[in-house]
Amino acid sequence: MAKFDDGKDQDALRTIGEVAAATGIKAHVLRYWEQQFPMLKPLTRSGGRRYYRPEDVALVERIDQLVNREGYTLKGAKAALRDVPDQQAAAQQAKAPAMTVDSDVLTRLKAIREDLRAALAA
Repeated sequence: MAKFDDGKDQDALRTIGEVAAATGIKAHVLRYWEQQFPMLKPLTRSGGRRYYRPEDVALVERIDQLVNREGYTLKGAKAALRDVPDQQAAAQQAKAPAMTVDSDVLTRLKAIREDLRAALAA
């Protein structure tokens, strides 16, 4: 859960900057996710200022978990959030032979992914 150190009540509305700082997700990514995930609809006030409710922050964290930690595509994350499997992905998975990956290979792949993320962030 996002940690807000602003002295506000846990149920308070948060600006996009506050959510970005607490979750480590940049504001432009949050705005893009609003376009991609119809269920992510923060309140908007005059001048287009966004105010995230606690349930919006929880959804942002779930999207982040799916996309950035579990490796879902945006389309796959949308399907997972809707609890409706992606029909095309399910069909391809049914046709593909089962593949097992031992824990050593998985650990190395995760390390490579983190190295790539660090290189992109630099």
